[in-house]
This record gives sequence, C-alpha cells and structure tokens, in this order.
Amino acid sequence: MTSVAPSSHQAAQKQRQHDNKLTKRIMREAGTAIVDYNMIEDGDKVMVCLSGGKDSYSMLDILLALQKRAPIHFDIIAVNLDQKQPGFPAHVLPDYLTELGVPFHIENQDTYSIVKRLIPEGKTTCSLCSRLRRGILYRVAAELGATKIALGHHRDDILATFFLNLFYAAKLKSMPPKLVSDDGRHTVIRPLAYIAEKDLIAYSELKQFPIIPCNLCGSQENLKRQEVGRMIAAWEKESPKKVWNTFKALSAITPSHLMDRNLFDFAGLRPTGVADENGDKAFDADTFADAADTTVDTGFAQADDDHDNRHRQPSTHSANTQAAGKLTSGNPARARTIRIQSL
Repeated sequence: MTSVAPSSHQAAQKQRQHDNKLTKRIMREAGTAIVDYNMIEDGDKVMVCLSGGKDSYSMLDILLALQKRAPIHFDIIAVNLDQKQPGFPAHVLPDYLTELGVPFHIENQDTYSIVKRLIPEGKTTCSLCSRLRRGILYRVAAELGATKIALGHHRDDILATFFLNLFYAAKLKSMPPKLVSDDGRHTVIRPLAYIAEKDLIAYSELKQFPIIPCNLCGSQENLKRQEVGRMIAAWEKESPKKVWNTFKALSAITPSHLMDRNLFDFAGLRPTGVADENGDKAFDADTFADAADTTVDTGFAQADDDHDNRHRQPSTHSANTQAAGKLTSGNPARARTIRIQSL
C-alpha cells in the first residue's frame, strides 16, 4: 500500500494545531507563574523592560494578552534603554510599539562610552554595563510611577544562574520569579519563569517579532554561562525530565536535609518523640525514578492537549482556544480567578 503525501491543506491545519498548542502552553505557564508568586495585583503599573530580543518581545506580547482577560486592572508601559551602542537601529522599537499602540518610553543614555572608557580593551564589560543599566532602569521606574519591573528571564536562565552559583560560588542560589530590587525601592518580576527557552524561540518565530541582534556592543560572551547552557541543553536532549525536576527542586526545599545553620537550628535540635516523615532515615536506601524517563510532568497545570486532539476535530481557529493561566485580585482571601483565553 502506497502512502499518500499530506495535502497542503492538511499540512496547514497541522501547523495551526501546533501553533495553538504552543500559544496555549505559553499563556498557561505565564499565567500560572504570575499567580503562584502574586506578581501582578490590581492597580499595578508594570514597566516591561524591552531589549529587542525574543524574550522581552514575548513577555510584552504575553502580558498584553493577559491584560485583556484578567479580572483585575493593571497598566503596561514598555521601556527600552538606548545605550548608544554603534549600529543600534534606534527606530525599530519605537516603530513597533507605535504600530502596536502600546505606551512606551525610550531612555537615551550613553553607557556604551562610559564602559569603553573605564574597561580596558579585551576585558569583560558585562558587569559594569549591567550595573549602569540596572541603576538607570530603577530611576526610570520611579519617574514613571511603575509598581513592578518586569524582566524577560525564562526557565533556562533561572536554571543556568542556579548552576553558576553552585559550581563557581558554592551557593544554592538562583534568580527568583519575584524579588525586591537591591536598592529596596522596587519589585522585580519574571513572568516567563516557567517557560522553556525553546518555546520562546518557537513563539518568537510564530509572531515574527522584529528582533534586534544582541551582539551590537561587541561584548565578550559569558563563557561560564555558555558552558552551563550547553550542559542544560545536553540534559534536555538526553532526558527532559531531568531538567524539569531540577527546576522544580528549586521550589521544593527541605532545609533540615541541607547544611545551612541559618535556615535550620541544628545546634538546638532535640528529639520530640513525635514521628516525622522528614526525620532521618539513615539506613534506608534512596530510590529514584529512571533518569532516562522522558515523560515530562512540568507540575505547572499541564493541559491535556494530546488527549483533546485525539477526541475532537482540530480547531480551525488560529488561537481562541482556552488556556489555563490565571490572574488574581491580589488578595488571597478574596482571590478572583478566571481562565485566560489565548491570543
């Protein structure tokens, strides 16, 4: 029996299915992260830091979609810091944001010249550049009256930061989805915290954002971060479950089973006579699932997309299917939640 090549209509329909599933997953994971960490509350003014890369474009697009469907009101303003790097296409972001109808602010600060003047040729410029950029964005947030500063770090960024601290700083530390800024004046949020980078790459291609190349300043690659990135990518290829479990472990801490005396009172520890599941089991052998198991349970309200596709006709709507992300009123006692419809 000869196989028949799928028609162009079937191929287009399959692509639409794939795109819808991607959009649903991204919206769901962003909405879930926002709720889990109470990132956005009623009346917030969210300053979306827009660099011109895939992550910040995706973040803005996602927040605009959730804004339309949330049971709360919050404002969005996109902010780009033009650091006067040679060759930077200054027109791209203003043109894009104007066409989109999004309020925005372009902050012009020649940090490029400052960095080039202070850092010797051949030395890494990233540290000084990021400190200057951070200080400027904090000031702009205050001037604009922003209550939240949204950054486009994703799941893989958080994992890479964890391993960098583990390997090179001997610390169990990462970048959290929500934290007060180091000057104590602002709340920094990361709405993409649950989203894998590969999904953001696919989403950016789907949306055809006008990406600005990230190598304009000619700065050196962070070799350690690149090394860790390759390690995570290799794990992802070998066993996606290993990567997701590492990520999930960041929110499943048992202080009594680590060694930080500031987090757990080892010195004052005494038997209580009450059984405790987290008590020491010195003679029990630990058992773990097969590391090669590629069945991924993200733990973030994963939808039954495959089940749906097997039991119903594919939707011809481009992206009006239901996603499982939620936003709340910000008051846990009176939280109002709704399903967020995908774009």
